[in-house]
Amino acid sequence: MNITEAIQQRRSVRNYRPQLLSAADIQLLEKATANAFSPFGGSVEIRLRQFDIKGAFKPGTYGIIRGASSYLLMAAAGDNASAISAGFMMEQAVLAATAAGLGTCWIGGTFKETDFDRNENWPEGCRLKIVVPVGYPAERETFVGRITKLIARSTSRKPFGSLFFKHNFDTPLEEDSPFGFPLAMMRLAPSSVNSQPWRAVAAGDKVHFYTTSTAYMSLIDCGIGLCHFYLTLAQKEREGGRFEKDDAAPAPKSGLTYLTTFTQRSAE
Repeated sequence: MNITEAIQQRRSVRNYRPQLLSAADIQLLEKATANAFSPFGGSVEIRLRQFDIKGAFKPGTYGIIRGASSYLLMAAAGDNASAISAGFMMEQAVLAATAAGLGTCWIGGTFKETDFDRNENWPEGCRLKIVVPVGYPAERETFVGRITKLIARSTSRKPFGSLFFKHNFDTPLEEDSPFGFPLAMMRLAPSSVNSQPWRAVAAGDKVHFYTTSTAYMSLIDCGIGLCHFYLTLAQKEREGGRFEKDDAAPAPKSGLTYLTTFTQRSAE
């Protein structure tokens, strides 16, 4: 399964078979977390932790997650760069898990932090922000899982043309444009209550990115979306580019904040 297939197949799994990960899957996840990178800086650390859920202690997710014994834990500093990098890096591990046939689910608020933080010594300035259960999906989804999915509106997405634009914010971008496919993969990224806070303006060899909110969780969501965009482009041979601030980026319309600009590298 390549990266875009993983993006298209990824879904939020809240109900798991109560079995430990195999040694091969543990190795795969540890490699994915070790190799996760971000071009946005900040301070982020991701760890794989396994719990003995058959014992007396069970990590708390307020009934949202059932049967999972393994979790990816992500701690980050409180600055904006770390928030974007947190989403960008954790999603790499999530997609690696998806490609291996494992289920995952981003959890940003409905978990008991003290349960997951036991015996963890994070880098200075970092705090646990996200947990992601990872394991083998159960055949059937629980009633709670179905209700949670409905509340999160995780099966709906905003129209492509309401998220992505050409040259300015007045003209919707066509889906068959040069950046159309990587932006379509960005549109599939998970976000808190499916808010999809990212917006983009494509102009020549550049794509300028914006957000509808600078709240910490929204910036994590933007990092997830930017990860989908970047990895989709990077999958193509000799394609790629860099993220950096661009003073010539179109002025954001009301309610938007400029984040960064991606400039595509010219093919040799």
